[in-house]
Amino acid sequence: MRRNLPPTVGRGTLYILLAAIAWGTGGAAAAVLYDTSGLGPVAVSFWRFAGGVLLLAAGHLTRRRPSSRIRVVSTRPRHRWRQVVTTGVGLAVYQTAYFAAVGYAGLAVATMVTLGAGPVLIALGSRLALGERLGRSGGVTVVTALVGLVLLLGGGSAGSAPAPLLGLACALLSAAGYAAVTLLNRKLGRDGGGHTPLLDGFAVGMICLLPLALLEGILPTAGDIRQTVGLLAFLAVGPTAVAYTLFFAGLASVRATTASVIALVEPVTAALIAVLLLDERLTVTAVLGSIVLLAAVVTLMLGEPGPAPSSTAALRDRDADMRNRRRPRRARAGGGVATRRPG
Repeated sequence: MRRNLPPTVGRGTLYILLAAIAWGTGGAAAAVLYDTSGLGPVAVSFWRFAGGVLLLAAGHLTRRRPSSRIRVVSTRPRHRWRQVVTTGVGLAVYQTAYFAAVGYAGLAVATMVTLGAGPVLIALGSRLALGERLGRSGGVTVVTALVGLVLLLGGGSAGSAPAPLLGLACALLSAAGYAAVTLLNRKLGRDGGGHTPLLDGFAVGMICLLPLALLEGILPTAGDIRQTVGLLAFLAVGPTAVAYTLFFAGLASVRATTASVIALVEPVTAALIAVLLLDERLTVTAVLGSIVLLAAVVTLMLGEPGPAPSSTAALRDRDADMRNRRRPRRARAGGGVATRRPG
């Protein structure tokens, strides 16, 4: 079996940062789809998952063709399907509950609660389930990032929302789904078990979203069909297949709480795109919040510790042991096995 060692911490944080930027561009594309195509949020999420499944499946087949002669020894745990289902359902809940929160409580409140509760839930889960501690300075940095998020999105109000309490509950449910996916794949990556196969996870999420998308209306009813297909393809490639591949890979070497704070770059990216491409304006408070949030992200990225040497050495030792077991018998000294030559 050929196993890849986890990326360095610097590369892992870069992966997560790029994923967050890609997610931010996806928000702008989705907003255009809502306004022009007649598709609702759940339908857009379904097509996003479906496109991601097709791309990941194509990539999987492409990678396997050159290595078809290599015998792969599976080291997946017996209950791997539970990890796949948890990831797929978690992604579907995260997407659907967030969009429901937007409808019930408004965009600003839904985004603030979902992205703000995510790092808190992940920090608590990391401490209890993974034994990862941020320390006092790390905790202060997380709080600073959340303050920056509140300033950035502080223009929203739940007073005119149709059902603010229900929207708050949906936002917390969305944060819980995001936290579950992040913590699970952080644990798998840190322990050397890789991460949940994205193809399988997105397939489960797509199946979960299909009934809701059918109820909402799965086909576009307005706008230019070429623009709609192009935007859906963009969502499938950048903010879905590429972004989640980078995010899960980065979790192998970056603590879950740090990853969740770096992911807060997503609303900053969305705000920048809104200013540059959609002719929107940011208030002074929003600009200040962006600066505070980015400063906290940079602080956590620079202060992220490297992986424990023992864990990296353990992975190398285990891989070496697997290679030794697969060596031909004639290559083992003193094996006592005679080999017959032809002729």
